[in-house]
Amino acid sequence: MADHFFIVGAQRSGTTYLYHVLDQHPAIEMAKPLRPEPKFFLRPDLHQLTKEDYLSTFFSEDTPVRGEKSTSYIESEHAAHALSQWYPAAKIIFLLRNPVDRAISNYKFSCHHNVETLPMHHAFMQEEARRENYDHTRFSTSPFAYLKRGLYIDYIRQYERYFPRENLLIYLFEELADNTAALQTLYAALKVDETFVPPDISRVVNASEDDVNVAIDDELKHYLQNYFADSNRELAQYLGRSLEIWD
Repeated sequence: MADHFFIVGAQRSGTTYLYHVLDQHPAIEMAKPLRPEPKFFLRPDLHQLTKEDYLSTFFSEDTPVRGEKSTSYIESEHAAHALSQWYPAAKIIFLLRNPVDRAISNYKFSCHHNVETLPMHHAFMQEEARRENYDHTRFSTSPFAYLKRGLYIDYIRQYERYFPRENLLIYLFEELADNTAALQTLYAALKVDETFVPPDISRVVNASEDDVNVAIDDELKHYLQNYFADSNRELAQYLGRSLEIWD
């Protein structure tokens, strides 16, 4: 029986890149199609479905390890509980990005899909009031949760209620992307050949237009730094390491 892992997020943190480099490993099959994401464990009729329904829908190969990427799972305690019931030994992968950069990328993504109309400064400042004001039939998670989605430690702790800590694999996008050594530590954690080097390890995928080096004014910069300060501090303590790479 194949081992399973789930890339649960975070959105706009390089998870599509990670999907591709993992899918290139000969011992790993990723759930297909990539888009739309499966989001199988968010289905309201999940209690009526079986493991065979899941496997036959998204997998076709006989590989030792199978994985799914659905970034909406990170925010859903329902998904965390369902995953633990169906696959209690699964590895849960969090790929985290500087939350300020992630928020900006998320904002641009919403603009690109004609969901967001406010200027970035206003969108961030007004998030609390408008976060849940979206079409719930169209989106599995709020397209306006730019800042809350970057409070990573809250979501990690949510998953820790359902999985042992050693099953939670937490990586930083800035350290994993185009880094053979870092990627090979993940291969090792998934118990596949860690000497494999994917041919697309340097490929950039799913990047937003002008995704990096976006200038923000001092007021907004200060606001964002304060917003994420406590969460980042708690995350650093949880990981037992510095997050200076995000400074």
